[in-house]
Amino acid sequence: MPHVFVAGAGTSGHPDPAMAIQHAVDRCLAGLNGARADVVMIFFSMHHVGAAGALAHVAQRRLSPSALLGCSAEAVLGGETELENAPGVSVLALGLPGVKLCPFITDDLSIPRESGPLSPGAPASRGSVAAAGIDAAHRGTILLCDPFSVPLPPLLAALARERPRPVGDRRPTPIIGGLASAGARPGSNALLINDRVLKSGGVGISFSGPVQIDTVVSQGCRPLGPPMLVTGVKGQMITQLGGKPAFGVLHELIDAMPDIARQDLGKGLFLGRAVSEYKDRFGRDDFILRSVIGVDREHGALAVADILRVGQTVRFHIRDAATAHEDLALLLDAQRLYDRPAAGLLFSCTGRGTRLFAEPHHDARAVSTAFAEPPSAEHKAKGGRPLSAPDPTLLPLAGFFAAGEIGPIGPEVILHGQTAALALFRRPQPD
Repeated sequence: MPHVFVAGAGTSGHPDPAMAIQHAVDRCLAGLNGARADVVMIFFSMHHVGAAGALAHVAQRRLSPSALLGCSAEAVLGGETELENAPGVSVLALGLPGVKLCPFITDDLSIPRESGPLSPGAPASRGSVAAAGIDAAHRGTILLCDPFSVPLPPLLAALARERPRPVGDRRPTPIIGGLASAGARPGSNALLINDRVLKSGGVGISFSGPVQIDTVVSQGCRPLGPPMLVTGVKGQMITQLGGKPAFGVLHELIDAMPDIARQDLGKGLFLGRAVSEYKDRFGRDDFILRSVIGVDREHGALAVADILRVGQTVRFHIRDAATAHEDLALLLDAQRLYDRPAAGLLFSCTGRGTRLFAEPHHDARAVSTAFAEPPSAEHKAKGGRPLSAPDPTLLPLAGFFAAGEIGPIGPEVILHGQTAALALFRRPQPD
């Protein structure tokens, strides 16, 4: 018997948190259609941080999940809607029969200080992340963290090393999520795990058994200039690229740009580090992007939000809406080659939304409609539907705008900025 996954998603912009969570859960129950919810994810805007415990209580009472996870955000998204600069609650309820769930708190993990290279299948320090439930049947982990209190690089490295070694040409099992973004200072965010509300640390849930979690990480930047070798570094400062002063190389590239293209420099300049050095040609998924955060004109150096080494391949990138749109569309088109997902979780950067795109709801609409099913004759005959009813043709989707997005690039698990990171839940594919 195949495992039948069910999902319901609901989003509400009601300013009263009690009404918002009731409306969102109503939609989840309609989508579940009487089935049991095994795991529930709740995302809520800064307006509802003080009611975090009450939101979780209502969801637990009405949905009775085995595990509940959530966090506060600058803005939430769900279905085709992104609720920017407004109150919002977004809920996803998933029925995953036969799947083992392991909720965990990062404070219960013993995280090694050194991060080291990520090598799936090579065990981390003994027992260091055992509480995260990453076992031999691991299929993926959702991770939500406070941005002020979690040492992300060593945590991600330790979790990544604990994953089972991939078989054949399969990718390592994914670790994906985002950083809470409701508050700009320590203690101003809220994290949910079952019936607990935390003001720091991180929460997560690992999935094992008969489930497939596919990921899309859309970085949405276009290349500027050719790939180059790093020939001089000092800490976070790149002093030379291809044997020339790094700032001089960048200056030449900018001088060669058309005037209209230079306007995009104000949206962000990035340096991409190649995931693998051993390629003849590099594509859109071959670089891990990091912000260029400063310039030392006197010494001709560039400061980058990364630690690089001599001999690495890098390439400058610029963020722009057209490339971001095209990149996400192409990645979603590739996912449409497979079975329709049961549901999706979307972690979009706070720098996206209407800060990047001219039209609102870009990322949510792109994802929820990418897997839309043709409406049934019955659905067409209704001629309309109440706003409280879910649209059965759209992918059940929930998520939030994050202060940093966690997602895979190649074998590595990376803390990103400016990306849209998407987790898609599917039934396992036959070998």
